[in-house]
Amino acid sequence: MTGTAELLRPTEAAVVSGVELSIVNHAIDRMLPPRLVRKGRGKSVSAEACFYIAFYHASANKLTADERRFAIFDVDKRVEPTSDMPARWASLLRHCVVRHDWLHIDLEPFLIQTHERWDRYVAALSMVKSDPGILGGTPVITGTRIPVHDVAASAAAGLPVSRIREAYRGLSEEQIELASLYARANPLQGRPPERRMLGEDSVITRRVIERRQATA
Repeated sequence: MTGTAELLRPTEAAVVSGVELSIVNHAIDRMLPPRLVRKGRGKSVSAEACFYIAFYHASANKLTADERRFAIFDVDKRVEPTSDMPARWASLLRHCVVRHDWLHIDLEPFLIQTHERWDRYVAALSMVKSDPGILGGTPVITGTRIPVHDVAASAAAGLPVSRIREAYRGLSEEQIELASLYARANPLQGRPPERRMLGEDSVITRRVIERRQATA
């Protein structure tokens, strides 16, 4: 993330858009307005692009690809340029109805749902801290030494929230949900060390060592 989440990596955009990562990459390559896309060694998109991605995917069974692209570019050309994120969301809301000949599309439901997911992700970002002085910079839940990806791994394994809270005392159900959201948007890079999930302790081998008899 950069700054206040101005640009999103594809994994982050997938979470905010509510779609699979492959759909985000397709959108970046083929259907988003150029001003919203950053290409190069690392792709990224502006946050409001997630609204367009959500609409493009969800309306696929009702509109052609050309109609969806037309709607996206029609809305985008009417949005007031501003660097203020709340103002940009407000501008999108004012211009999210498309009227052209016989085509009439109201994109507001997609915008509202995307904005709700955005707010949740911002809350997840605010909850996480990375400090070289804490577990070598491992992302942890702010105010604790609890690794976010460990909590998320336990939740992904289907362990009950009550058990996770018992193991990580002080965590709320909300924090566990946000930890899972953060981990999906920010998967560990490369070949990460195995995350420690609750209930993984087990005996791997057992050796019996005979005591030597004392010699006379």
